[in-house]
Amino acid sequence: MIDFAFNTAASAMCARCAADPRAAAMETWESTVNSMQLGAALFAVTYSTEGTVECCIDRKQRSLPVPASRPTADAGTWLSAFWLAVICRDQKRLTQLSEIPLERLRSPEGSYDEYIYHWVDTLQTWWLRRPDLADKLIATIEASDPAVARIAPQDLLQAVLYPPINLFYHYVRNDRDGFAPALADALKLHKTYWTLNEDRATDIDGSIALGPLAIACLAYDADFPLDIESDYLPKHLLQRTWLGEFPT
Repeated sequence: MIDFAFNTAASAMCARCAADPRAAAMETWESTVNSMQLGAALFAVTYSTEGTVECCIDRKQRSLPVPASRPTADAGTWLSAFWLAVICRDQKRLTQLSEIPLERLRSPEGSYDEYIYHWVDTLQTWWLRRPDLADKLIATIEASDPAVARIAPQDLLQAVLYPPINLFYHYVRNDRDGFAPALADALKLHKTYWTLNEDRATDIDGSIALGPLAIACLAYDADFPLDIESDYLPKHLLQRTWLGEFPT
């Protein structure tokens, strides 16, 4: 049930951010941390060779059994878990996630466009400081081109899935002048996608722009000039206001 718990926690975090768009309440930070912890725990138990795994979740050490069947610990879920670890500035969990072999994250053919595996490889390479980062990022950009990627819906690809890749490109190039405009564009695209119709407008998943927020956190910590305010970009998560409030 670890994958169900993670999905539930992620939805709860989105709900908290919808009610508290600046993340000014500590409860919003707690919800974000819980989501991050469950995301990391999902991958820890999936790829463990032991019978149980010790994880900190909701301020308690818990002994989680390794499931008999593999949860949905795939590349798409990995990206969500990675973004949450970036937002929470949790270096240990970022390392644990980055050390998972890419081949273990592959799903049956037809589940994802190939770009997502290039993207995971790029992020793992960046965090672990492995070689060939530039080549892998270029491969990600090329594979995410709408003319190449065919599985993800085109509007989802262009408005939600691709913008974090573009932001990361500006970040790793240390493009301090270009990052803020790219972030503003990403947030506009996010809003356009999630307000296109009533079903999307009422979907709690659209309350924050998770990928752009994570890359913006990297830029903020690197002292990029960011003069942008948006309900999709909770201020106190971006500015790590609550970091250190309690052990994570």
